[in-house]
Amino acid sequence: MEAEPPPTLAEADYVFHLFITGATPNSTRAVRNIKSICEEYLPGRYELLIVDIYQQPLLAKQEQIIAAPTLVRQRPLPARRLIGDLSDRAVVLAALGLPDLSASDDANA
Repeated sequence: MEAEPPPTLAEADYVFHLFITGATPNSTRAVRNIKSICEEYLPGRYELLIVDIYQQPLLAKQEQIIAAPTLVRQRPLPARRLIGDLSDRAVVLAALGLPDLSASDDANA
């Protein structure tokens, strides 16, 4: 059985753009946190584009990014933005419209 290739932008249910500022501690935490969330809650159903605003300032300007790190959920609509290192998992899940699986596990215990 072959492993499925990652979804293309046209196939992904969720599309995220994470705008970071180089390898700063907050940016590194944001990358680690969103990757963890996506792998746990959206395996094979997401596309994540990480944009360093130092390397691609025009893209940050087009998206009107005023702080970093900033996560932009492009799809599903409506678009949503979260600013910070995404360490408060419950807040991130609620903002992205994802169920908090750990809360439902706690309720069943």
